[in-house]
Amino acid sequence: MPLPDLIEIVPLPEAVTANVTVPGSKSITNRALILAALADGEVRLTGALWSEDTQIMVDALRLLGFEINVAEDVAEPCNRHLTVQGLGGRVPYAGTAEAPLEIFVGNAGTAARFLGALVCLADGAVRLSGVGRMHVRPQGELFHALRRMKYRIDSDNDLLPAIFHGTGPREIACSVSLRESSQFASALLLSARAGTWIVDIVGDNADEAPYLNMTRELIEAFPHAGGEFVIEPDASSGSYFWGVNCFHEGVEVAHWPLTGWQIDAQFPRFINLPREVTHNTDLGDSIMTAIVLAPLAEHSVSFPALHRLRVQECERVRALRTELTKCGARITEEGDTLHIEPSPELHGAEIDTYNDHRMAMCFAMLGLKIGGIRLRNPSCVKKTFPNFFQKLSSELGAEIRDAEGNVLAGENLFAS
Repeated sequence: MPLPDLIEIVPLPEAVTANVTVPGSKSITNRALILAALADGEVRLTGALWSEDTQIMVDALRLLGFEINVAEDVAEPCNRHLTVQGLGGRVPYAGTAEAPLEIFVGNAGTAARFLGALVCLADGAVRLSGVGRMHVRPQGELFHALRRMKYRIDSDNDLLPAIFHGTGPREIACSVSLRESSQFASALLLSARAGTWIVDIVGDNADEAPYLNMTRELIEAFPHAGGEFVIEPDASSGSYFWGVNCFHEGVEVAHWPLTGWQIDAQFPRFINLPREVTHNTDLGDSIMTAIVLAPLAEHSVSFPALHRLRVQECERVRALRTELTKCGARITEEGDTLHIEPSPELHGAEIDTYNDHRMAMCFAMLGLKIGGIRLRNPSCVKKTFPNFFQKLSSELGAEIRDAEGNVLAGENLFAS
């Protein structure tokens, strides 16, 4: 049976000792899939995340004509070994201007942006569309860069849905800004080798943007002529388990990534929160984990530079402020900064997850400390971590109940 529409997280009764495994990195998996498809031979991706976002990418690449074999990973149920037949930069299939090949990207930002650049290497038209939220997330900077390279993109208001008219590689230069998202620059860099593109990246902190650095370093390390590439565990997903140490010491995450590719690998340094934590220079997506833990701190904590959180899976700044306030947190929003005061009177509440996987996982973590936390639409974690609630139950010993108070276990906690 699928996860119920509403679940309650019961606080852990005592100290926990656990060494938790988490699935592979979504950011690395979807980048590696693009690079593998464009490689000059067969590439085997081991430890790849198998979730909604990565399955969307695999399905899209198959529609474009790439052969991908999927095999179980005995070490982690939500990982797979993916064998991709790279075609040396060739994209086999596309539609016509009158009947474009249709690809649905859901609410997967990496799939939408990375595929937008890739399909320009095809010979024909591809239409990318997604869920309603994906149709309001920014795309313009990528579209403008591709148009500067003489590719035709048909779109209303520079948003999805959009039709990309691929004409293959062309030796040409473009510039792209980091102002809205580093994913636009990453999309161009991932396909630049096959497209013979020269990509000039402009904007504040161009050399410091963590996810852009991940892309550059991954490209450098990738076996472009074929071979094997190992996907490391997802540090953002691991942050929820490290976060438990704020109130129950003794939890670790196995095989913690050491490459430095993921900014959220720094999260263990922030278990004892400083007075200020900055998005991008300190933490990436795991800054949401830190924000939800901040009311438990003994001093006030400020989180500046949160503007990019506003245009992700939901308007995350507003969502975090709204749901923490429901729980009695003392929190104020000032521009793109959240200020959070110690909140000793925290209590349970019914939490709206906004169909955002990270909202669900952050507040589930808080529910291990604060009684009465109930989550609406918990199955949204399938985007990046389908067995998240199973791990809370089996590896931390957490009790999770449905709306009638029945204890859930095993397959009833899997988000499908």
